[in-house]
Amino acid sequence: MIISLLTDYGYDDEFVGVCHAVIRSIRPGVPIVDVTHGIARHDVREGAIVLRNSMPYLPVGVHVAVVDPQVGTERRGVAIRCADDRVLVGPDNGLLSLAWERAGGAVEAVDISRSPFRLEPVSATFHGRDLFAPVGARLVAGAELLEAGDPLNVGDLTVLELPTASVDSGVASGHAILIDRYGNVSLNLGHAELLELGVTMGSQVRVVAGGRDREARVVQTFADVAEGELLLYEDAWSSLALAINRGDASTELGIGVDDEVRISPIQ
Repeated sequence: MIISLLTDYGYDDEFVGVCHAVIRSIRPGVPIVDVTHGIARHDVREGAIVLRNSMPYLPVGVHVAVVDPQVGTERRGVAIRCADDRVLVGPDNGLLSLAWERAGGAVEAVDISRSPFRLEPVSATFHGRDLFAPVGARLVAGAELLEAGDPLNVGDLTVLELPTASVDSGVASGHAILIDRYGNVSLNLGHAELLELGVTMGSQVRVVAGGRDREARVVQTFADVAEGELLLYEDAWSSLALAINRGDASTELGIGVDDEVRISPIQ
């Protein structure tokens, strides 16, 4: 069984290495998968979306996620068993909620804030090391979920709410929910909205975002348009996304996370 880590710790400091060391001191030789440590600082929603997107490709195991701007406060730490038997460990701030939905739902949860598995003394600012990593390691080593903390009603877990999309009068309205390092903009729109618009592969669409009005072609991949052209495509996670072939759509269109994006067919 594996243990995975997703954090906003970055790669410059010792935080990730120390978490690895804690896990290996408890469970020597356990495979550790670093999903990413490049989540934007304190960005719970980005962490939640990235974790959700990764879940179908992670084996059954224990998945520790730490994006925790409220570390050291009264917010709970939790461990959650999903319907597909994956276990999630992290702060109860919505970070884990999209992942458990993708894994079939949360079926059992415990509050690990005062877990007997935590390292003492517990730092007020490094729960990744002192709480989440050791709890995850003990669970991957075979401990039962109820040994890790106090039972918690799954209905009391914090759920992250994402913006909703709509289609009205031939216009799909959505929001930018994620921007990757290439400047590609993932939207909370999918294939169903394209069908409702009557848009098919190869169609031209109008894109209004960031105060700018552009045309894009609906294609499968970047090289289906000329270099520098805007395209609308289904990304690796089955969301609609905007990109510029060998360019940066976010910068070119002036789009940031949460910005509204409107798409309509060009007749």
